[in-house]
Amino acid sequence: MWETTGKSVFKDQRTLSFDFVPPRLVHREGQMKRLIMLYRPVIESNFAQNAVLTGSVGTGKTATAKRFCMDLKDFAEKQQKAVDWVLVNCRQRNSESSAVLHIVNHFQPNFPDRGFSITEMLRILRKDLEKRKVHLIVVLDEADMLLKKAGSDIIYKLTRFGEEKVDSKELVSLILISQKNVFDMLDASSASTFKRTNVIEFGKYSTEELRDIVTQRSELALHDGAIDKDATDIIAEVSSEWGDARFAIEILEKAGMLADEESAGKVNVEHVRAAKAEAYSSITESKLIGLDNHQKLALLGIARASRGRAYITTGDAEGAYKVACEEYEEKPRAHTAFWTLMKDLDMLGVVSAKKSGPGISGKTTVITLLDIPAKVLEARVREMLKKRLP
Repeated sequence: MWETTGKSVFKDQRTLSFDFVPPRLVHREGQMKRLIMLYRPVIESNFAQNAVLTGSVGTGKTATAKRFCMDLKDFAEKQQKAVDWVLVNCRQRNSESSAVLHIVNHFQPNFPDRGFSITEMLRILRKDLEKRKVHLIVVLDEADMLLKKAGSDIIYKLTRFGEEKVDSKELVSLILISQKNVFDMLDASSASTFKRTNVIEFGKYSTEELRDIVTQRSELALHDGAIDKDATDIIAEVSSEWGDARFAIEILEKAGMLADEESAGKVNVEHVRAAKAEAYSSITESKLIGLDNHQKLALLGIARASRGRAYITTGDAEGAYKVACEEYEEKPRAHTAFWTLMKDLDMLGVVSAKKSGPGISGKTTVITLLDIPAKVLEARVREMLKKRLP
């Protein structure tokens, strides 16, 4: 059975996991540089630092924090300094005791999960750090989930870690990751340990940035030549509505799996459209039923012209529309009226129309199908036209 599946497009599917951190983060160089500048004192003078990473989902906050901590640990070793890090998923560990237990488990994996107070666990953690002579970076991912349920006392305890001794070294630094404004959730004492200038913003990715991210992940995950350039462009396009790199990577993986199901040997635009439709489709049956005859004929023409192509021009679309009208014995609309049909379909979210960019000569409007394979759309529209037209 395994022999009949054909060669996979994947060479290392693990690199498409949400937990995978690439060796270089595309378009997060600025945020990495800010983190390096903020945490230099950790290496140079063993001085604790704290920062907040904020931005919407899929903007690279967690991946940047992980990559930074890995690089910082490696750099510290070269400087003969001991730095370690631990990430706490606060959505899973949203109580003070479970968060502290996870940190203690980093050094003592078999530490019992019952029988110790938070104060006792922090004292044990301090002994571990002093024994190892290591500075620990604690990353609280989705910190707002912890703060909402447990309050900000844990933040105060970790930022004031080791203050009981007059000559003690600063042992713990913090990185808080949140989609929300965590300063509104901190009490005055905890907030005083964070500088508002230490907030690093993560904006949504642009279409061009998402294209670069998909290209990088394709190189890591797929065999050479196993994805069409047009497929990469469409993944970036469908993900740009949210600026979400996670969504783009999810679509890339699903498109690769669909290509494998067909033993296609390469990911094309139709696989991407099908993957997007499975993840989140804006083209509902009710939208298609609500179209008038000429909108359906225009859509039929677009579907036919879009087979295997990422983008078509309005000229391609209008030509295919006229052929469809002839097939169904309908008089085609004039050019201006056809343009109105295009705008209506775009506003309904059935197609996407935009000004052409790099790779297309001249300035024209290009049309693409984002989340339905062209052959599937063609079949649906033909069925509806069969019912509506004599």
